[in-house]
Amino acid sequence: MILSGKEILNRMGNDIQIDPFDESRLNPNSYNLSLHNELLVYDEAMLDMKKDHAVKKIIIPEDGLLLEQGKLYLGRTCEYTKTNNLVPMLEGRSSIGRLGLFVHVTAGFGDVGFEGYWTLEMFCVQPIRIYPFVEICQVYYHSIEGDFECYTSGKYQKNAGIQASMLYKDFK
Repeated sequence: MILSGKEILNRMGNDIQIDPFDESRLNPNSYNLSLHNELLVYDEAMLDMKKDHAVKKIIIPEDGLLLEQGKLYLGRTCEYTKTNNLVPMLEGRSSIGRLGLFVHVTAGFGDVGFEGYWTLEMFCVQPIRIYPFVEICQVYYHSIEGDFECYTSGKYQKNAGIQASMLYKDFK
């Protein structure tokens, strides 16, 4: 089951924490999250799953930043979220997708107990100008059935900002 917007509001401060929270961003069954003004890009053209790769920070100016077609940009939400007893999911807003900007290439699935900022894997099908603090994606929540263990530690838990891939740690 997906929680309604009213149920998201009812669970704020208990099973759901979003900081900062603005009730005007609440939708019928989701909550809009915004894009921070920092991005990361990989320094190398070819990436290797077994290696840690250097990244470069880019600041999105107030007058916008033109994203290049076919390049991966890592962003993050302005909002720090924490979820208990629910499965958080992330999707791009339809208005953003209709401009050809994908805000999570493959990683829109959160774990029960996830706490942190959402890293956004952004990719565009044609050049697009983006702006800081725009409502870029939405989080929604599924109930979970059966016994479960909360995600309490891991590569991305309780992060403090944008996180590049740490898949290389799985090979050690």
